[in-house]
Amino acid sequence: MKKKKNGIKLLIASVMVALVAIAAIWGMGFVYNRVSEPRMIYLYPNTSPEAFADTLRSNLGKPGEKAWTLMNLLGVDLNKRVGAYRIEEGATPIEIARRIRNGQQTPVKFTFNNVRTVEQFAERVSERLLISKEEMLKLLGDEQFCAKYGQTPATMPAILFPDSYEYYWNVKAERLIDDLASYSKRFWNDDRRRKAESLGLTPEEVVTVASIAEEESAKRDERGKIGRLYINRLQSGMPLQADPTVKFAIGDFGIRRITVEMTKYDSPYNTYRYAGLPPGPIRFVEKATIDNILNSEPTNYIYMCAKEDFSGYHNFAATYAEHCANARRYHIELNKRGIK
Repeated sequence: MKKKKNGIKLLIASVMVALVAIAAIWGMGFVYNRVSEPRMIYLYPNTSPEAFADTLRSNLGKPGEKAWTLMNLLGVDLNKRVGAYRIEEGATPIEIARRIRNGQQTPVKFTFNNVRTVEQFAERVSERLLISKEEMLKLLGDEQFCAKYGQTPATMPAILFPDSYEYYWNVKAERLIDDLASYSKRFWNDDRRRKAESLGLTPEEVVTVASIAEEESAKRDERGKIGRLYINRLQSGMPLQADPTVKFAIGDFGIRRITVEMTKYDSPYNTYRYAGLPPGPIRFVEKATIDNILNSEPTNYIYMCAKEDFSGYHNFAATYAEHCANARRYHIELNKRGIK
């Protein structure tokens, strides 16, 4: 009987040792399993536990699987932890679970440049942040929302400057625009406002002129001169007759040659038909172009024509006769090259 009891005790002890060993080995997995390379983990709204477990597993392998086991044990509410999380190389399951459980998001870079339309801007936003294109378009088209910044839907692009920014992936659309507007407000310091006023323009009007200058030339070093030319036209009461405004009005920036028929297109953006500046910028403008125009030297130029060498630069003229000579040379080359 005594031997039997000792056997039972020995068996129990062996089982306990085995269980402890199993627990130790299982627990070591939370320490020694490490991520092999850095990865971004995106937790979307209304993601099911099963789907997020699969996300962790497919992106992080065994460490991700272990991390989900911990998160599941801790009862993490996924809907309260929506965001983007950078998991560094060497991170353990414990570290992964802690980061997500604590909502320690990683800011993501949001860069937009070479953007013409609000629709393109909204697409860039939706590509990098948890804001849909439709949501952004609706917001920027809302007159009451735009009025908060002293703008209209047409002039909102004037306060959204292309650059690189950092935001949390799940930033709200209103917060994003508010932040970009604040950046624009800081850009327009007293010095820049005085320079705009000396040109007889508001900041938004300077940006609109700059948008035309950018569309007229890819050469940054002549955009200031182009902007000054259009300001000269405004000040003299001349129509701007800027070809890029026709392209914007028609909705086709690929047009290479503006025809007389195109200049008749009925749109407030068509500066062949309507006097003064268009209702707002025809593209999102680089800050450097604004400064180039604000700091441009006065000229008497009121005409410009692309150079006939197709270098991308322009010939400028103060008289119509000189302009006609420049335009004649350019059109001869257009015809030679069969460009319509």
